[in-house]
Amino acid sequence: MLRRAVLVVTPLFALAFVHSTVVPAQARTQKPPLHAAHWLAITGKPLAATAGSMMFQKGGNAVDAAAAMLAATCTMWDTLGWGGETQALIYNPKTGKVIALNALGVAPTGASPDFFREQKLRYPPEYGPLAAVTPGTPGGLITMLAEWGRLSLAEVLAPAIELADGFPIEAQLADTIARHQERLAGWPFSKQVFLPHADRARQAPDAGEMFRQPDLARTLRRLVAAEAQAKAAGKNRHDAILAAYELFYRGAIAKELVAAARTQGALWTEPDLATWQVKIEKPVSVDYKGIEVYKLDTWTQGPALLQALNLLEGSDLKAMGYNSARTIHTVTQAMQMAFADRDFYYGDPAFAPEEPIAGLLSKAYAKERLRQLDPTKNRTDLGPGDPYPFQGGTNPFPDLLKTWNAGAAAGANRPGWQVSSLSPDEAFHAGTTSILASDAEGWVVSATPSGAWVPAVIAGTTGIGLSQRMQSFVTAPEDGPFNVVEPGKRPRVTLTPTLATKGGKPFLAFAVQGGDSQDQNLLQFFLNVVEYGMTVQEATEAANWNTYQMRSSFGDHKIEPGRLTLADSVSPWVRDELRRMGYKLDFEERTSGPINAIQLDTAHGTMWGGSSNHGEDYGIGW
Repeated sequence: MLRRAVLVVTPLFALAFVHSTVVPAQARTQKPPLHAAHWLAITGKPLAATAGSMMFQKGGNAVDAAAAMLAATCTMWDTLGWGGETQALIYNPKTGKVIALNALGVAPTGASPDFFREQKLRYPPEYGPLAAVTPGTPGGLITMLAEWGRLSLAEVLAPAIELADGFPIEAQLADTIARHQERLAGWPFSKQVFLPHADRARQAPDAGEMFRQPDLARTLRRLVAAEAQAKAAGKNRHDAILAAYELFYRGAIAKELVAAARTQGALWTEPDLATWQVKIEKPVSVDYKGIEVYKLDTWTQGPALLQALNLLEGSDLKAMGYNSARTIHTVTQAMQMAFADRDFYYGDPAFAPEEPIAGLLSKAYAKERLRQLDPTKNRTDLGPGDPYPFQGGTNPFPDLLKTWNAGAAAGANRPGWQVSSLSPDEAFHAGTTSILASDAEGWVVSATPSGAWVPAVIAGTTGIGLSQRMQSFVTAPEDGPFNVVEPGKRPRVTLTPTLATKGGKPFLAFAVQGGDSQDQNLLQFFLNVVEYGMTVQEATEAANWNTYQMRSSFGDHKIEPGRLTLADSVSPWVRDELRRMGYKLDFEERTSGPINAIQLDTAHGTMWGGSSNHGEDYGIGW
């Protein structure tokens, strides 16, 4: 077990133990925790959280609030837009089950490895019309509202429509637009929306200026009108809401989207939108010390967190010491092993061969993987394992696995044509947003929507920005045999909401933005609550660390073996010990990541909300 693998304690480990074990029961935080008895709504922008609160005040539930926050954050371009993708975990108190919502777009017709190789691209591009999978967020929002919400689409979209008519833009978005001004100027409809000041050097809006999107407002009003027309024709609430889905994916809006996207160079066809559908799935989960932790399937990186929990379950992390060198090394090794499996085995389960999820999440497989750990040094040669024997199967890629692991031992990045426009750090921490909502009835939502972030190509006069998620595909099996681009296939994404239950009841909902860092930050958040007794606010602000010993999901898909980013606050003796173990360290002031979280306090029948001090995320409750 992992605990046995780290029994060697050097004097520096002992010193780290003395200075790092104690965690104050109520540490001082920069933001106060949120407390609520009736409902909580938390997301990436205060205005968007207010949109969620408005739904509760109208009598809606947590699903209504989450849908309104999703619409608002898309409209505010909170590192996502309307043409992106949405994924969520929802606890349904009526059934006592956790539901997985898969609203990720797919590769369009013609998006093949040969096509991108002909373009001299080793991976699909980071930006532009060829980076776009089909839009998933509108379908995801409409589906979850129709299935589990209470309010009408008109009520839920009302705040977003008002924001599209005009809202005072915040400095963060205005400055992001300014940084990407040159790229945005190359796409005519993006230029029209994002660069209103053509007469000056900085064409982006100023902070506090009213930012108006009349085309997007018109599209959202058309969705509401489709619902109203269906109601007038005698449709019930559920079917009337789905009339908007029909309009967007098979009706007039779909035709306009496809025509506008193709004019700018996208590969989309009308059948690509018409045949795409939201999937309602069963999530995957593991038990960690009596807590059932749920994630989305292998079309996300989410199961990597579950694999890491299996690897860590036998360790006494509390005894090792909070953020000691021993703890950091142990958790990092678990994360690196889980992410090595992610890089090789994860992909869209709808396409053959089937991902070996049963083996990957097997406790026996975790026990076998633990044998590879070295308590004294970072192993940069740790590649993926073979989970197939642990589910009674045979690996379909044995030769590729050997080659892959030989490459891992060499610490190699495969050469290619492509050069990323993003720095490795920008690619690794590429942002999105997160949405958390809960109510007294027992509904809980954890969502991590993303895609169509600035700089986005806007599809004509629809006002809809296109996704950039195609870049998460690979074009050769040597880069990930389960994630090779193919028309109709979903790319393996980093987006990864989390829900945990205890005794069958909701316990924690948590999510974070940040690309490949997401499940690293979420794992450490969870351990901070469960192992170190932190409140959710303390855990969202607590210093984390990030390993880059995995293949980036963006840009050049680069791997940086041994690199570790720590908080400035990490002690000198911990730094020295980690360097002796072979880690290459760098430091940042804040490393928590913009985590949002809700804890259900069953002892008191109330809710605790937490939102990191890392960004502009916050919430509101009652």
